[in-house]
Amino acid sequence: MVSHEELKAQYPPDDAEVYREEYARAALESELVELFVQVRTQAGLSQAELARRMGTTEETVAEYEDFDTIPSVDVFAQLSRATGIPLRLVAGEVASVDLGADRTP
Repeated sequence: MVSHEELKAQYPPDDAEVYREEYARAALESELVELFVQVRTQAGLSQAELARRMGTTEETVAEYEDFDTIPSVDVFAQLSRATGIPLRLVAGEVASVDLGADRTP
């Protein structure tokens, strides 16, 4: 994740709008990664077991949790099914997506 100071250096105050957008994007990415980790932890699964249930590799799960790759909506749908924990992603007034755990792991 990009730090606040790195963003300030990359987008000086005279480019305030771009800075605000990048800062908001970085904050959202952080929240998504934290949610991914919380759901896995709440389900009591190791990275290896979650990967098996999601049909992916442990390395891929680690990449999501280490901020190397930001999980997509499709990944959160897989996460919901793999853990049995229903999720709802809401993007302000724009969208609300139920990612119910409609299948057993």
